[in-house]
Amino acid sequence: MPELPEVETVCRGLAPFMEGRTLARVDQRRKDLRFPFPKQFAKRLVGRRVERIRRRAKYILISLDDGAVLIIHLGMSGRMTITPPGRCAPEPGKHDHVVFGMDAGAVIMFNDVRRFGLMDLGREDTLDQHPLLCDIGPEPLGNVFSGAYLSERLKGRKTPIKSALLDQKIVAGLGNIYVCEALYRAGISPKRLASTVAGVRAERLVPIVRNVLEEAIAKGGSTLKDYVQTDGELGYFQHEFAVYGREGEPCPGCDCKTSVQRIVQSGRSTFYCAKRQR
Repeated sequence: MPELPEVETVCRGLAPFMEGRTLARVDQRRKDLRFPFPKQFAKRLVGRRVERIRRRAKYILISLDDGAVLIIHLGMSGRMTITPPGRCAPEPGKHDHVVFGMDAGAVIMFNDVRRFGLMDLGREDTLDQHPLLCDIGPEPLGNVFSGAYLSERLKGRKTPIKSALLDQKIVAGLGNIYVCEALYRAGISPKRLASTVAGVRAERLVPIVRNVLEEAIAKGGSTLKDYVQTDGELGYFQHEFAVYGREGEPCPGCDCKTSVQRIVQSGRSTFYCAKRQR
């Protein structure tokens, strides 16, 4: 599933072709994705000018000139691809479910093989009350997410720190890949109880989480299977992984006699170094 860096990369790719431009046509090519589309979905979008594109957690938010906000989640395999103005857009394929045509000529297609993505419409003035967004915690790249904040949220929690960081109510947008990498850099075992991370460890962990995400965004995210950037290029942060997906390989920068290990936590694979991470 695309995580925060991948979604941020998609937002930045869409902005030059959509912000300040009008949606000249919207082709909705099926009645639903993970959920049904809103009623009169295409009709409500055509003719609207895109004011702003931003990310909230793993959601793409496209603000329109009438106060509406198009909410997009890429799901497991969703991707947004752009054909720039002046180029001939390909005919939509079987899995191209929504096509946006901009007044300047750009064509944006939403492709989703597994159809776990979604699109909905909200209102700018009540967006924080939307059911998809109302319970999401602070952004990990924002000022609210601090060592003090994380310590307070982890107090008394008996779940593993890995599970706590994946809880979107605690912090927005973190996923399996980047939590594994951040815990490795911080030297914190993914099995450690969350409550024991409060304090000094939390102060150490927060800037590391931020650094991992910023590095991943700079490299266009991570391509493991389905994800590509809006221009069709692959992300390449996966080449920087220290532990994720490296079970059995030597632990980088460590003299441990073992190697990168994999365990399953809450149905998700966790990769870590048992010697380095305590």
